[in-house]
Amino acid sequence: PLWVGGFASTMPSAYPRLLQPITLRGGAVLRNRALMGSMHTGLEEGEGWGHSLEKMGAFFAERARGGVGLMVTGGIAPNAAGRVAPFAATMASSSDARRHRTVTEMVHEVGGAKIAMQLLHAGRYAYQPSAVAPSAKKAPIGWVTPHALSSAQVEATIGDFAAAAALAQEAGYDGVEVMGSEGYLINQFLVTRTNHRSDAWGGSFSNRMRLPVEIVRAVRGAVSADFILIFRLSMLDLVRDGSSWEEVVELAQAVEEAGATIINTGIGWHEARVPTIATSVPRGGFAWVTQKLKGHGLSIPLVATNRINTPEVAEAVLASGQADMVSMARPLLADPDFVNKAAAGTPQLINTCIACNQACLDHT
Repeated sequence: PLWVGGFASTMPSAYPRLLQPITLRGGAVLRNRALMGSMHTGLEEGEGWGHSLEKMGAFFAERARGGVGLMVTGGIAPNAAGRVAPFAATMASSSDARRHRTVTEMVHEVGGAKIAMQLLHAGRYAYQPSAVAPSAKKAPIGWVTPHALSSAQVEATIGDFAAAAALAQEAGYDGVEVMGSEGYLINQFLVTRTNHRSDAWGGSFSNRMRLPVEIVRAVRGAVSADFILIFRLSMLDLVRDGSSWEEVVELAQAVEEAGATIINTGIGWHEARVPTIATSVPRGGFAWVTQKLKGHGLSIPLVATNRINTPEVAEAVLASGQADMVSMARPLLADPDFVNKAAAGTPQLINTCIACNQACLDHT
């Protein structure tokens, strides 16, 4: 059956692939192929002395009511050094987990949708003095020169990701997304542009990809088998000295083997000069990248992303075999009921995101 407004329906749909449930490795079932991609909403730090997350909970509960299958939060740091800015949200203690219970309980009270916490270590993109990176090289869009992590600190960071995932499960989340793209810490370890190390974490690609693979393996070992583990993989860096295609494929295969449940597409570092989400980018313009990876023997779902802003585009991406799922972030900011309206046969009522970035991305 299709799911409309939280209820099963047997009516035919113009979007059968978008609305088709999917069973993941480990047994978790998503009610459709729509993933709400991660966005920093400004709600992750909470309000007041207790840093209440009521507004964050209400935000995601509204989208759960709107019919989406799986939602990913804005990036939450696994430790203090990984914060994007001073006092940005972390998942590093039982008190953090208790606060996030508000979010997960509000979402699960609605029913139907699942929610994952994105674990994001900013690396040299951090706008705070304790920024760290594989090497002490300042980002062109950064404010500070990061400290190069020692080998022991790299190992500790892996442990922090695993601990954060376990705390996210304790908080009631259905999964986590390990942010390995867009030029953040994990991405920085992968490429020679930012990784100038000569130890076991640098040099050859097998060394440079150790961090993401070990993080995925440690996270999988810290959570239950049915806990969803998404890895956001940079399939196009769009910067000099980024990953080769052969390296992208090797990493994808390695993170699947290490225990990932889903691989989500990442397109472009934040310092890249190539437009990736602006209005000038064709709709579904990067789905071909995800399709290219599908031909390399992976058995877990691959998610296409960027400028998929109507149910027609989403259905076309899925129907053509370019991806197993589609990620939409700003379209679900523009209209929380996007999926329900598509399922009800009223796509003309969707408040379509036109990728102008006004009042959302341009305000961050």
